[in-house]
Amino acid sequence: MWANWLNFLLGIWLVIAAFIPGITASKTGSLWNDLILGILIAIFAYLATTKNKAICWINVILGIWLIIASFVITGSKSGNLWNDLISGVIILIVAIIAALQKGQSSVTA
Repeated sequence: MWANWLNFLLGIWLVIAAFIPGITASKTGSLWNDLILGILIAIFAYLATTKNKAICWINVILGIWLIIASFVITGSKSGNLWNDLISGVIILIVAIIAALQKGQSSVTA
């Protein structure tokens, strides 16, 4: 349960970070990527608190995309690259933990 709430907060952080000038260098693809992914991660993390584990795996995929996009979209070692890379790794790990915890709880119930 805690894992989904952590990913929810990280999704909100991505939305906020998209508008911080020092993190998102320009209002191009990186801004839209962070904004859209932040909203999606927050929505799916919230839904995962009440739904089945399949929803947790969506955030695993979004975390992988955030890691890849940090190199593809930014292309430089800017604040956005590090923000997306660190956020993506945390989202990926926490989403996997959440999915595995949901799987264990549904088996024992």
